[in-house]
Amino acid sequence: MVVTDVFVIATGTSTRHVKTLVEEVEHQLKTGMERRVLRREGEDFGKWVLLDYGDVIVHVFDRETRDYYELERLWADAPATEIESATAEA
Repeated sequence: MVVTDVFVIATGTSTRHVKTLVEEVEHQLKTGMERRVLRREGEDFGKWVLLDYGDVIVHVFDRETRDYYELERLWADAPATEIESATAEA
């Protein structure tokens, strides 16, 4: 059984940062790829937000919640690509 093609796991530095990251993912996928989220969960609390696009699932955590759930451990046999933090241009 295939759940999805891609999991994206990201970490925000605060509740507000998590929410901002989620807003930006939605904006970029909607405007750049004409993709709309099918399901969104956890947005009220900003500790773990899940965006379900069907073939892509995006998880955005705060650090404490990501460390607690360790989703990477559950999918340890899947290929992984790490992407370093992006820095804003001044």
